[in-house]
Amino acid sequence: MNILIRRLILFVILVTAVTLPFIESNAKTTKVYQVPIEDAVEKGLYKFLQRSFSEAAAADADAIILDINTPGGFVDAAGQIAKLLDSSEMEIIAYINDDALSAGAFLALHADKIYMSPNGRIGAAAVIDSGGNAADDKAESAWHAAMTNAAKSSGRDPKYALAMVDDSYDFPKYRAGVGKLLTLTASEAIEVEYSEGTVSSFNELLKVNGYENAEVISTQETISESIARFITHPVVVPILLSLAGLGLVVELYSPGFGVPGTMGIVSLLLFFYGHLVAGLAGFESIILLVVGIGLIVAEFFIAGGIAGILGAMAVIGSIILAGGNPMNMAISVLIALVVAAIGTVIIIKFFGKKLHLLNKVVLMDATDTESGYVSNINRTELVGRIGKTSTPLRPAGTVELDGERIDVVSNGSYIDKGKSVIIIKVEGSRVVVRESEEKGENK
Repeated sequence: MNILIRRLILFVILVTAVTLPFIESNAKTTKVYQVPIEDAVEKGLYKFLQRSFSEAAAADADAIILDINTPGGFVDAAGQIAKLLDSSEMEIIAYINDDALSAGAFLALHADKIYMSPNGRIGAAAVIDSGGNAADDKAESAWHAAMTNAAKSSGRDPKYALAMVDDSYDFPKYRAGVGKLLTLTASEAIEVEYSEGTVSSFNELLKVNGYENAEVISTQETISESIARFITHPVVVPILLSLAGLGLVVELYSPGFGVPGTMGIVSLLLFFYGHLVAGLAGFESIILLVVGIGLIVAEFFIAGGIAGILGAMAVIGSIILAGGNPMNMAISVLIALVVAAIGTVIIIKFFGKKLHLLNKVVLMDATDTESGYVSNINRTELVGRIGKTSTPLRPAGTVELDGERIDVVSNGSYIDKGKSVIIIKVEGSRVVVRESEEKGENK
């Protein structure tokens, strides 16, 4: 009997050991990823969100909560991020923790659910160009369509999304009269069904959606991603390229290699580093950059200038390719070239004589008489001497002085042969005379 009991206990232990992992697997912890969307919406943000979504999918997460607090950003970047949201199979909840304006509102509308903090706002989504001005009709029309589709994709009335874009829509109840874009508060968003509810904290949001016991995994930008976001900002790009161009121009006219050249090279390297990390630049742009630099270096050994021109074109082409948006990058490159040109003019005008290498490129010295430069002998000792015309002066002719024949010109009047003349001016090879009342020669 005792043997039977022992065998039964052993059997229970073995069964428990075998089935326990499966029981734990079936009762796995629910996972929720908290992903922040902060500051401006730009292309560098996409790379961070792509990594976060990939990690969430690999961890078999149940939901992704976008913690949104952004003043907006750029349409092309928002469109790319929206495609990422739409392609995800996980539940996506937008938590507007203060502001989801402009491109932020567009991204929130691509989420499955929207919740807002008591002070949250959503709206004001007019499309503007890189200069901060209203975009043209074509861009506005495309943005209207994008906002309409975003609202429809989440089952919301698109007229409110259009009022966020177009100030001609009039919703007096929500302070959106003619000339004003619609911006909804938390309570107003609930009324128009642009929000599922208002929550006072992130924990309350989890509870409302049944994730109070979930494991929350927060993703943060890496240092390289933060640098990439800053560098790829459309405002920073032309500044960085201008610094690169100006630094290299100043270095060209400076002795040795110093701070300006270092600044130029570091700025250029930062540009490509940021765009590589952000996934905007490919290896083709790097290869083109290396070829361009090689051609520019070859210009120092090959006469003709063709290698230098091709090298400069290759470097500019690599920069345009690295930016993702060729038009925006072309504008940034143009700004950088203008800044470099202005800098070159200032350097030559105000600092040219102090810069070592510039003196080898641009002629700084004037070949004037005061500096000792003359085209021939300047016989100033002849001034005041009196001679006799060997030929008539009409007005040019010849004067004999101490047995020497000298080519002269009169001061404008005709002087006959054999007349006494006095030399009144000597300018290099030009000797000017006028008729004199005195006879003979003044030695």
